[in-house]
Amino acid sequence: MKKNDLVNVIAEKAGLSKIDARKALDAVVNSIADVLVTENKFALAGFGTFTVSEKAARQGINPRTKEVINIPARKTVKFKAGVELTSRVNE
Repeated sequence: MKKNDLVNVIAEKAGLSKIDARKALDAVVNSIADVLVTENKFALAGFGTFTVSEKAARQGINPRTKEVINIPARKTVKFKAGVELTSRVNE
């Protein structure tokens, strides 16, 4: 499913226009991102938890040239599905 498809589903289920549904979706996504930047964790009961984890710098190998490269440290976002979401997917 793409973002436009999700906007259409939100608009239909919430009785909103597509413009309002897109604004709502963007607001939710941006709010989650803001929380992750400041607090490193966002939990939505029944849905799941987003957490920020740090990956250390490391060396890698370019598979094409076999050259050793340095991969810098970075942050990444992980998601763990909640119990309700997991059980609904497994129905």
